[in-house]
Amino acid sequence: MGSGWVLRAGLVIALGLGQVGGVVAQTTDEGGVLTSPRPKLRPTVEIAAEAAPAVVVAPEAAAAPAAKAKPAPRDPSKGAVTSLPIPRFVSLKGTEGNARRGPSLTHRIDWVFTTPGMPLRVTAEHENWRRVEDAEGMGGWVHYALLSGVRSVLVSTDLAEFRMKPTRAAGVAFQAEQGVVGRLMECEPDWCRVNIQGEKGWIEKTALWGVVPDEVVE
Repeated sequence: MGSGWVLRAGLVIALGLGQVGGVVAQTTDEGGVLTSPRPKLRPTVEIAAEAAPAVVVAPEAAAAPAAKAKPAPRDPSKGAVTSLPIPRFVSLKGTEGNARRGPSLTHRIDWVFTTPGMPLRVTAEHENWRRVEDAEGMGGWVHYALLSGVRSVLVSTDLAEFRMKPTRAAGVAFQAEQGVVGRLMECEPDWCRVNIQGEKGWIEKTALWGVVPDEVVE
């Protein structure tokens, strides 16, 4: 396909979707004073009994609860399930993906992705679910089986020119309209090489959505 070809975008359909009680056991077991009665040995002789020493029973110390080890703080830049970077980019594996309001099948569907291979940004993880969003910020929780690690990008400018080499001086290989999705092949700090419907060319990152600035992809 020569430079005269313009690749057009597909469509996206929106559906709207103990207290550890230290048992302060004041079981005070309050210690009383134990005394012996004054015995009378003979009717005419009264012998004072030796006073029993006061016995004070100290309250039993409340057993301190075992200290719970605090879990190490989670790195917010890593996924809670996979430990992969958050945010990061993935792509839609099939032709359709339901985005739900929460991470389970019981939550209502807020959005449906219908562009095969479209790039999505993962912003959170919960068990087998990933919260994702598209270039417009629309999305929700998607089951991980609907996502792929194969990278793709979305043309974000009105009419992007893909060049033979990663420089503005290079010839134009083809053009693509805003919204066209292509497979990411490689990236330098400022340029990426993309395959769109079999056509390959270099484009500046600023014209794409689905790749991080300064990201290098080999």
